[in-house]
Amino acid sequence: MAELKSLGSLSPTELNIVWHQHAIERTQRETKNGHKAAVLWFTGLSGSGKSTLADAVERQLFAANIQTYLLDGDNVRHGLCHDLGFNESDRQENMRRIGEVAKLMVDAGLVVSTAFISPYRADRQRVRELFSDDQFIEIYVDTPLYICEQRDPKGLYSKARAGEIANFTGIDSPYEPPISPELYIKGEQPLAQSVAQIIDYLKLLKIMNS
Repeated sequence: MAELKSLGSLSPTELNIVWHQHAIERTQRETKNGHKAAVLWFTGLSGSGKSTLADAVERQLFAANIQTYLLDGDNVRHGLCHDLGFNESDRQENMRRIGEVAKLMVDAGLVVSTAFISPYRADRQRVRELFSDDQFIEIYVDTPLYICEQRDPKGLYSKARAGEIANFTGIDSPYEPPISPELYIKGEQPLAQSVAQIIDYLKLLKIMNS
């Protein structure tokens, strides 16, 4: 968990804000839902297949009566993060906001999936620190850049190569792959195989019933 700030480092506004402890705790919500809460953090290049995979996993969870929700990168930028661009500082703020929303959803007892490039290890680590060890599941969808470019479902790689888009991950902005993700998914393998790999892991953690 993230360390608490010292009083000397708090702003006047923060000094007047106190965390409200809810009468209904996450564990009670988990008991009522019949499953543990967690965040499935899908990360990978644009076009890696992480959104498609996250959507397929969510459908499996929903069919198994798991209380679940999917936070998609583009959808979040339509609302919560519509004011942010794609430079490094804006990407960091984008991850911070998403992490905080995911934490609220986990506190509500949900299994929340997030499908974002989230290119920087430090940003992903900061989000990880919002959760206990068994709540954060980093899923690295490792698809070679040339395959992502061949897929290019939104035509973004072509625009980036033509100089029409700046700060595009994999072209002129770096992607730092996870070093020790909870799950490593080969982006070239069949979708059903990737879904089964994730579902098996969730059963192992008792998030889903066997």
